[in-house]
Order: sequence, then C-alpha cells, then structure tokens
Amino acid sequence: MENQEIFNRNYGAEPFLKWAGGKRQLLSAIEEHLPKKFKNYLEPFLGGGAAFFHLYNNGFLKNNMTLIDNNPELINSYITVKNDAEALIALLEEFKRSYVENPHDFYYELRNWDKQDKYGKRSSVERAARTIFLNKTCFNGLYRVNSKGFFNVPLGRYKNPNIFNRENILCVSEALKKVEIICDDFSVCLKTAKAGDFVYFDPPYFPISGTSCFTGYTKEEFGTEEQKKLRDTFAKLSCRGCFLMLSNSSADFIKNLYKDFNIYEVSAKRFINCVSEGRGPIKELLVTNY
Repeated sequence: MENQEIFNRNYGAEPFLKWAGGKRQLLSAIEEHLPKKFKNYLEPFLGGGAAFFHLYNNGFLKNNMTLIDNNPELINSYITVKNDAEALIALLEEFKRSYVENPHDFYYELRNWDKQDKYGKRSSVERAARTIFLNKTCFNGLYRVNSKGFFNVPLGRYKNPNIFNRENILCVSEALKKVEIICDDFSVCLKTAKAGDFVYFDPPYFPISGTSCFTGYTKEEFGTEEQKKLRDTFAKLSCRGCFLMLSNSSADFIKNLYKDFNIYEVSAKRFINCVSEGRGPIKELLVTNY
C-alpha cells in the first residue's frame, strides 16, 4: 500500500514504541495550555513521541519541527522509520517469525546483541528493528539499560505481542519527512531555539516516593542536578522569548524549582511503577512561561 493511500483514509500517525512516562494521559491538558500562536516546534526528551504525534495529527505544527533525545538507539529508530521504513518492516517481519518459533531464545539472542563487538557495525535498520522488537516483547514495555549501557529488561509474558503495525510505521515515516531529528541532550535547545518558538520539555520525572524509581532510559542518570540544569535552560530560553511548557511530577522540589513560572496541576494515570500499588491516578504538573 502506498503512503498516500493510507493518508487518504485519514489514518493518523501514532507512537510506534511504548515508553515509560508516555504522555497519552496528558494530551488534552497539553493541548489546553498550548500557546495561542508560535513559530517552530522543538521537543527534547522525545521518548515515544505521544505529544508530537498528537499535535501533528491535529494540525498544531505547521512550521519547522525538531525532535531531540539523548538515547542513540531511540533516535536511530526514528531516523530509520523516517528514511528506510520498508526495509525496517521487512526485517521486523523476519524477527516476528523467529520469535513465534522460539520466543525465549530469540528474545535473549537479540537482547545480547549490544554486548557483542560487532554491534557497532550493524546497520541502522538492524538496530532499529531490534529496538522496536525488544520494546514490544520485553517486560512492561520498559527501555532500561545498566551502567554499561546494555539493555537488561527480561522477556515479557505475552502470548501474541503486537510487535509492529505496517500502516502506522508508514504513516510515521511520512509525518517525519520534514522533521529534524537530533541525538543530543536538552541543552542543545540553547543553540537552536529562537524567540517565538515553542519548546515542550518532558524530562524523566522527579520521584515523589521511594517506589517512583524508574529513570534508566540511558546509562546516565537524570537526578537532582540534571533537574536544576534543565530549570536553568528553561529560564534562559524564557528570557530569549521562547514559549515553554514542561511536564513533571508534583514533587515539592519541582514546584520550588519553577516557582517563578506558571504551574498547573493536572491528573494522569501512571502505568509504569516499581510496584503495582503505585499505578493509578496521580497529580502531575505542567509548567509554562506564558
């Protein structure tokens, strides 16, 4: 099926990866608090991209778009979907057949790729297919690495996991055609964002309890000092005249960090937590400078 045929059916692009801290539960609140008018769109902490796809599908993003994350495997997946979707789909089909034949052995064979010396020589398509496959078959859809940067999430308990959707990958590829995709941390916005641009920050949330412990998206932790550095970046971009929005936990630490800006408390449902009792409706924050 050609990409244009898909769009004639109004099939909207959706996230092709699960991601801890995804913004599906906050999309209506994000839309409600958007600036009335802005120029270009930048989104560090891209993750699964729920906010981007929602804003794109609903016509809010009309100018230049820049998506940023410091996870190289994640960014490689986006770039591969953008530039080489058909080859990616073909390899995912192969992975799916191998998984059906022997789920346990095939999962751990792919998981161990990054421990092999030749991993750096694998093609972008191979790495992207591995990332998508592991994401859809691992426990709870987590992306977690250890201190050496090796993916270490065990196999999930799925009878028939939905590893990929061909139509959606093609739609995402089309949606990304005019998007700049950058592998870097959030501070790169200081080099690229201009007055009138809209920047949406969705960092790893500051923990509100001892069970809110997941921050292992990359081998580098995102702790107190990183949260402060992000606040400083937020303040500098605000002085520059950018429109800024940030989501985070309702921790007092975050409220104090952003006390000079507008803080809105919104409801969300947490799906990924260290214990099942920690999953449920909670309060989160949206911070804006406008």
